[in-house]
Amino acid sequence: MNGSLQGRVKAVLIVEDSGVQRAHLASLLQLLGVGRVHQAANGAEALALLETLTELPDAMVIDLHMPVMDGVELIQHLQARDLRIPFVVASTRESTLVSAVLEMARAHGQQVSRAAHKPLTLEVLSEALADCLQAPADRHDGQLVCVQPSQLALAIERGAIQPYFQPKVDVRSGLIRGVEALARWSDDAAGPVTPDRFIPVAEAEGLIHALTLSVLQQAVTRVAGWQARGLTLSVAVNLSPKLLDSSRLVGEIDAIVQGARIRPEQLVLEVTENALISCEGLALGTLARLRMAGYGLSIDDYGTGFSSMQQLARVPFTELKIDRSFVHGAHANEHLRVMLQSSIEMASRLGLTSVAEGVESLDDWAWLHRYGCDVGQGWLIGRAMPGDELPAWLRSHQARLAELRSAPFTRPAAASGPHSI
Repeated sequence: MNGSLQGRVKAVLIVEDSGVQRAHLASLLQLLGVGRVHQAANGAEALALLETLTELPDAMVIDLHMPVMDGVELIQHLQARDLRIPFVVASTRESTLVSAVLEMARAHGQQVSRAAHKPLTLEVLSEALADCLQAPADRHDGQLVCVQPSQLALAIERGAIQPYFQPKVDVRSGLIRGVEALARWSDDAAGPVTPDRFIPVAEAEGLIHALTLSVLQQAVTRVAGWQARGLTLSVAVNLSPKLLDSSRLVGEIDAIVQGARIRPEQLVLEVTENALISCEGLALGTLARLRMAGYGLSIDDYGTGFSSMQQLARVPFTELKIDRSFVHGAHANEHLRVMLQSSIEMASRLGLTSVAEGVESLDDWAWLHRYGCDVGQGWLIGRAMPGDELPAWLRSHQARLAELRSAPFTRPAAASGPHSI
């Protein structure tokens, strides 16, 4: 079984009207080491079967076009009954239709991977299952973990929330260019608590300032340590819009960076596109001052908001970070490729570094080559890791450079933006 699936998938429910396809999927799941494979010919049968099971399956593989109850209706019923079973959509339908179904599911908080085109191969099924099982909601004894402000404040004070680092590599050479620092918290009682649960609490309870400065301090200290050993990298840190109205922010960041003795251009501050919609007055001044101080500014999740071009026109960005929804699976979706290429070309014309996140396959990597993207990050390159694991990752990454550089497309000549990572 795929290493990322080992011990995590004991039972799978196949919902597929074709008996041939069900048998094919069942054989693949057995090869992956899944002990119990349940089968249903449509959504109605699947719901009836789920009511009889003493233990819910770890994942489902759902076809879309089925009689009696189709896959879309089944997914809606799962949501209505609060049956949060991770699932893979397996279909032969057009990519735009399937993408709409995936977005519907994600909007309701369901765990779903990219779609897989039938007939599935062993590798595709393994990867799709691993994808849909990633980052489950934090649970402890079957219940959602409720993050208490006092608990979070204590974790920040003790430095229990630490940065993990995801590599960012040059698409042309495959060499590392920088890292993104991502806050990670493992609570002594509740175990791992994902950022989507503690960041909103930090913002609502006035703790985001302390949290950001703590993560930033740890991140630049790590970068300084790497630099002392001959590895000079940049680090990107997410900046909450809640901080942009603080007149102290620029001075506090300056003090941390100067104390670590790294250059300002080694720090990139990421601000999400949607967070900038209400960004006015003092906030815009803060961003301008950060840029004047030499820090990089990245517009994160580019393309997911409704005012992308307006933000690029009024904020002095140095980097355009393309959201993973336009990168992941682009090799199989012409609509995504058009948007991906347009974003990369716009970044190039504006003199910005283009960064593609969510790179998870060599096929998508090849299209980044072809379109002239500057930097890529994602699971194909490396997952977020503790800082002391980066040297070992670098050694293993060296062995993959030939594979990355031999992507099937030839990268067109394109001038890099002046503000590289």
